Parts: sequence; C-alpha cells; structure tokens
Amino acid sequence: MNKKALEVGQDDQRLRDGSQPDRKHPLLSGNNRETDGQTAMPDFSHSLPMLLMRSRESVMRLFRPSLRSHDVTEQQWRVLRALAHVGECEVTELAHITFLHAPSLSRILKDLLSRGLIERASGATDRRRGLVTVSQTGRDLIGAVAPLSEAGYARIKKNYGVKRLEELQRMLLDLEKALAQPEVGAEQEKRKL
Repeated sequence: MNKKALEVGQDDQRLRDGSQPDRKHPLLSGNNRETDGQTAMPDFSHSLPMLLMRSRESVMRLFRPSLRSHDVTEQQWRVLRALAHVGECEVTELAHITFLHAPSLSRILKDLLSRGLIERASGATDRRRGLVTVSQTGRDLIGAVAPLSEAGYARIKKNYGVKRLEELQRMLLDLEKALAQPEVGAEQEKRKL
C-alpha cells in the first residue's frame, strides 16, 4: 500500500473511531488538486461522493451502537425499516427501495427469516413472486430500537439544527431527483437508435 493510501486509511479509521482526521494531510486539507495531466479534479476530500460518504459515517456512528446491542446490522435494519414502512413487499421491489443488490438482500432475508423477524409468502396469483413482511417479533425489535434511533436523531437536530436538517434533507432529495432525470442529449441519442 502506498503512503498516501495508508495515510487516508488512517484518517478514515479516525473518522470511524470518532476522532478527527489529520487535516494537514494533503488529501484532506482542501489544498491538493490532483490532475491527470489535462483535467483538474475536485479536491479528494471535497468531491461529492467523499463528502456524502463521510457524512453518512458521521450519521451512522450515532446509530450503530443501538443496532449492535440488538444484534442487527445496518443493512438488516434498513430492510426492517423499509418493510415496516411499506408493509408486504415483493423481494425485487424491496431490493430497489433499500438499494441492496439481490444476492445481498437474499442473504439478509434468509438471516431475518431464521431469526423470525420477517415472514415470507408467495404471491396469491403468481407463486413465483416472493413477498416479505415484518413479523410480530420484527415489530417488537423495531419498537425496542426506535427510542434509541430517536435519540440519535435528537442529537443530530441538537448539533446541526432542525431547520438545517430539514433543508439538507430537501436538498438531498432535490439532488437525487435532478440526477435521476435523463440528460437531454442522451435521451435524443437513444431515440435515434
């Protein structure tokens, strides 16, 4: 592993541990401009994907202890929360709304099923369609974790501000919507084919 990668990895570990990364590091200071010889790229630490990843880590650091104490992974919690919100759901739709790849979701569902946290059934009209829903045991678990989750949200609101959090959520939804729109040129090229 090269020196830069090692230093960034150490800073990444500091983020996971809750301590602050070394802002003197060129990749985190905001002063470094990497180029490929032709095109200047955004500073590594200020690139949108890295900002979003670091923000996600900061947020999830508030929720992981409660999930661990209930022996639930982040992905399992995501599935349980989604099912609690939408009710009975097809497995393919669940993969879509949770942003989980089908093989990963399949493993998660198998584990949740073996723990009695979800129930699985076949579709009434099409036996090949897999439907899943949260079981009573799963609802009980959600009920036990919910107050701890709310405490995490309360901390975010206290530290970041309710209005700023609402604005951030609106902005992120707007970004997702804007990027989901096909590009005009790309759409015209598709029509030509």
